[in-house]
Amino acid sequence: LSGTHVMEGSGKMLVTAVGVNSQTGIIFALIGSSDDGDVDGEDKKDKKKDDRGKKDRKDKKSKFLRSTLPGEKKDGANVEMQPLKEDGEPEKKKKKLPKKEKSVLQGKLTKLAVQIGKAGLFMSTLTVVILINRFLIDTFWIQGLPWTAECVPMYVQLLVKFFIIGVTVLVVAVPEGLPLAVTISLAYSVKKMMKDNNLVRHLDACETMGNATAICSDKTGTLTMNRMTVVQVYFAGQLYKKVPEPDLIPAKILDLLTLGIGVNCAYTTKIMPPERDGGLSRQVGNKTECALLGFSLDLHRDYQAIRNEIPEEKLFKVYTFNSVRKSMSTVLKNSDGSYRMFSKGASEILLKKCCKIMTASGEAKFFKPKDRDELVKKVIEPMASEGLRTICLAYREFPATEGEPDWDNEAEILAGLICIAVVGIEDPVRPEVPEAIRKCQHAGITVRMVTGDNINTARAIATKCGILHPGDDFLCLEGKEFNRRIRNELGEIEQERIDKIWPKLRVLARSSPTDKHTLVKGIIDSTVLEQRQVVAVTGDGTNDGPALKKADVGFAMGIAGTDVAKEASDIILTDDNFTSIVKAVMWGRNVYDSISKFLQFQLTVNVVAVTVAFTGACIIQDSPLKAVQMLWVNLIMDTFASLALATEPPTEALLLRNPYGRKKPLISRTMMKNILGHAIYQMTVIFTLLFVGERLLDIDSGRNAPLHSPPSEHFTIVFNTFVLMQIFNELNARKIHGERNVFEGVFNNPIFCSIILGTLVVQVLIVQLGGKPFSCASLTIEQWLWCVVLGVGSLLWGQLVSSIPTSWLKFLKTAGHGTQQEEIPEEELEEMKDQDEIDHAEMELRRGQVLWCRGLNRIQTQIRVVNAFRDSVSPYEGLETPESRSSIHNFMNHPEFRIDDSETKIPLIDENEDEDEPPTKRNSVIPPPLTGLSNLPSLPSSPNQNNNALDRIIPLHRDDSRSGLIPPNSAGLPPCPGSPLHSLETSL
Repeated sequence: LSGTHVMEGSGKMLVTAVGVNSQTGIIFALIGSSDDGDVDGEDKKDKKKDDRGKKDRKDKKSKFLRSTLPGEKKDGANVEMQPLKEDGEPEKKKKKLPKKEKSVLQGKLTKLAVQIGKAGLFMSTLTVVILINRFLIDTFWIQGLPWTAECVPMYVQLLVKFFIIGVTVLVVAVPEGLPLAVTISLAYSVKKMMKDNNLVRHLDACETMGNATAICSDKTGTLTMNRMTVVQVYFAGQLYKKVPEPDLIPAKILDLLTLGIGVNCAYTTKIMPPERDGGLSRQVGNKTECALLGFSLDLHRDYQAIRNEIPEEKLFKVYTFNSVRKSMSTVLKNSDGSYRMFSKGASEILLKKCCKIMTASGEAKFFKPKDRDELVKKVIEPMASEGLRTICLAYREFPATEGEPDWDNEAEILAGLICIAVVGIEDPVRPEVPEAIRKCQHAGITVRMVTGDNINTARAIATKCGILHPGDDFLCLEGKEFNRRIRNELGEIEQERIDKIWPKLRVLARSSPTDKHTLVKGIIDSTVLEQRQVVAVTGDGTNDGPALKKADVGFAMGIAGTDVAKEASDIILTDDNFTSIVKAVMWGRNVYDSISKFLQFQLTVNVVAVTVAFTGACIIQDSPLKAVQMLWVNLIMDTFASLALATEPPTEALLLRNPYGRKKPLISRTMMKNILGHAIYQMTVIFTLLFVGERLLDIDSGRNAPLHSPPSEHFTIVFNTFVLMQIFNELNARKIHGERNVFEGVFNNPIFCSIILGTLVVQVLIVQLGGKPFSCASLTIEQWLWCVVLGVGSLLWGQLVSSIPTSWLKFLKTAGHGTQQEEIPEEELEEMKDQDEIDHAEMELRRGQVLWCRGLNRIQTQIRVVNAFRDSVSPYEGLETPESRSSIHNFMNHPEFRIDDSETKIPLIDENEDEDEPPTKRNSVIPPPLTGLSNLPSLPSSPNQNNNALDRIIPLHRDDSRSGLIPPNSAGLPPCPGSPLHSLETSL
């Protein structure tokens, strides 16, 4: 009975096995053992053939088992979907999954880091070259000194010094802190998100969430509490908008209500005490019945006492709920031989079977059709329009004088009922959801509700949540209507049709899991808006798996979610609450901002340190900042700064702007203004101190000092001022959108404060006690004060910089754009098709190697093709036999060869060049003639997939100019001297 549904009735279940002992567990264990067998089999190639046959059978069995199992792993590539090797063994290592691009942020950062690194390498090389040239010109030309052997050691020392300065410039220029900042920021965010009830399964989901532009949310349990509650009651001719106090209800009606609810709800349905103090009581069993039991408790009547008095065995007869009856009835036998039946069910159905209704006096009065129509109009319709589910509670007496009724004649039994009350039940909207949705809308995120409920309930809940507002021009569609609008006459989904609907769609009701997946895919693939939509999806059921997997970020419910949903998701909401998604958006945006803050700070230091070292080297033949000092600066600006700036907590202000979008550069114009503005201030101060500092501060000059002279106060002041300016500029870097108050919320980040203080303390120790290793001379109080004043000056300068409108500075360029997939040349994609990820750094560094590799690959390919056809051995050698594929249709439909829509079609031997050459030189796989296509063999997947013509089956083009088809008489024959293949070989 596994996998079937209980349609009606109730029963008790005894669990006999769980885990590995259950049938599903045994199947999974079998699959696991067959996987191990495959790997072993690869090592022991020399086994006997009958062993191989056994393993084949075992593989087929495990393959069948796996293909019939629900809920695959996240990677979801069944054995069935994998290419088979020659001996029928599923090939494990080559899963042909769509290529996973590195996360957007990582892509942008890697590209930026490589560009900065190249610039740094250029500057450092230039520095060394200039230093050596100046030394040579100055020594041997201007001073005219001869080359003497005893001076060689000194020359070597100077050369080493120049080299060290060059390396120092390079070390400072290369931003090795960038990857660290991303990792710290993401890891810190993930840890903190756990406290906000977001369990992040994939790190980059956290960052992607910051770009989210659309959220497709479930209704039940996410927007609502998944706790059915009675909110309105009608009895004794009066409608109560909230549950009345028990003393307002006539005693007879109250007794009938509580008795009817107690016995006419499944005894397995219970209201349990809360798990922790202050929590809500737990509802166990049918949610609608739980609502009625809760209603009974709200009336201060204990349903459990009634159940103890009338245990389940004493119930005379139960008509269980089913979709035809739409009601449930329980019959009790009284001591005098009479019977009483309690019924509950859908109000529009049960009211038609009522002939009387209870009045305020506790008596039953006749209930005519016109009374019923009035009740429907005045009570039931208003309830339904508010999204309530209406339930009618009724009873019927069977007097002993009328004898035993015919219990099997349902139509007769369920007639002549007396209506006790009509209750309105709803799954109340979580109190915090409307506010959370309002925040999303302010943040530029569209929230859509996708639910299986009927459209009226869905519309009512959407209005209560704030997804819909009265007077809005938005769409609410049912699944059927949605499908009708997006499909053409042939029943195929068309993207253009989806594009007409989704921008205005807010509620999709009565939707199937496929509809949800179609909607998500349609929004993601849409090109209507300039910016590609980033879609987050929430889901809890197994059937939500495809949509969760397709979405950019999938949220699964931690409490109500199934394992399959959790496996397909990126983030698990441990409290099933929509507000946690808003927290995830905040953290995602915060990650982006943290990286930008760090970049703003680091690039300022980069520009200044490299310029100072370079200029110093060119003008005074020495770097004002010595190697060890530069390394300390590098430590401050890389490691410490990434810790300090990447751990800033998020603020509500993050939700007041629109999403950045996938193509937004990391360094905005405002940030560029800040970087250059602060660099100008710092360089002005450093160069002033360097060239006229000794006169201003009345100290000895440190310029043009001999090789092994002791550290000078002059250069120590330059170094100290430089570091203090960085420390105060770190405060400026906390704001990247031109805000004025750089101290706002600084004490909310203890890590930041401790790093600033720690750096200050260590700087004092280095200057005062560093001595020769740090090239520092200890400074007086007055000199320290000058350094501090110049450092604090960067805070005041920051105010001046932020006063300049960015709109004036049109010449400033943004930086840090990511490499879009479509910008990658096709041949590079081809080169990378064996990698799991597209690595942007690799791409930057490998552009030069690409042509060389492609040339080699092409020659290799063509030689293989020629050899394959020259060989006198059967063309089917080592391949599956032709009989194993009955026709071309089967061959193309076979799951192993399903070609994914998303996969870029890779040209065989480069199709972009040599357009004019004869067709045989291209597409060199020569299939048999069309007459023999039914027996086309499937070629094995080769481990080297780089451009090898035999590795892939390419769908045959019918365009004659490129079809590469050979006339029938040449099928399978080795090429004769005059054939095109022979000419191909000679041309090689």
